[in-house]
Amino acid sequence: MSGDAPHILLVDDDARLSQLAARFLAEQGFRVTQAGSAAEARDKLRFLDFDLMVLDVMMPGETGLELTLGLRAERAPDMPILLLTARDTPEDIVAGFEAGADDYLGKPFDPRVLVARIRSMLRRAQPSAAPLGPLQLGQAIFDPARGELTLANAPVRLTGAELALLAALAARPHEILSREALAAALGLDDVNERAIDVQVTRLRRKIEPDPREPRFLHTVRGKGYTLKPGL
Repeated sequence: MSGDAPHILLVDDDARLSQLAARFLAEQGFRVTQAGSAAEARDKLRFLDFDLMVLDVMMPGETGLELTLGLRAERAPDMPILLLTARDTPEDIVAGFEAGADDYLGKPFDPRVLVARIRSMLRRAQPSAAPLGPLQLGQAIFDPARGELTLANAPVRLTGAELALLAALAARPHEILSREALAAALGLDDVNERAIDVQVTRLRRKIEPDPREPRFLHTVRGKGYTLKPGL
């Protein structure tokens, strides 16, 4: 297998399910490293680089949500994370996004859907082929060509979902983008309004001087969101 193939870290304490998923992903051209717990995943992350993590939520000890929160605050804030969960109520899904996940997939799942989600997430993590110039957002500057956000000349870490959201809004400044359009940009199969709102809230914390009184990322009631660059 090519060393350029995307490297997936698959974290699940269900050994049988993990082995089946790993085998299918390998057949689809991915490199796969498995971990049976959050602690083992942390050990793998210390020594190996990964393009994406597939992470089970319900694990003994440190849960998938707790690991996601920890990684977003530590060494892997921009690595795409796909959560696997048998609990897929709106509240559970929102909790995953609030923890910093980029996508979710309910158990049991079709492995072909898992592959499609992974490929979609990896595409979103790549820079746009025809990027716009940098946008000024007060003291923050977003460079779509590099997929980079800086605040007062210091880099700001974005998750894959936050980057996809900001890139979609930045590609059409001053236009209102519906939640349906933003869900498509994030690679979500259906429109979970609360999930979109959570990502917007997370992004506002990184670009707005006061997220409670947004100057740049505005809500248009009943229609969606719009990005208005400026000083």
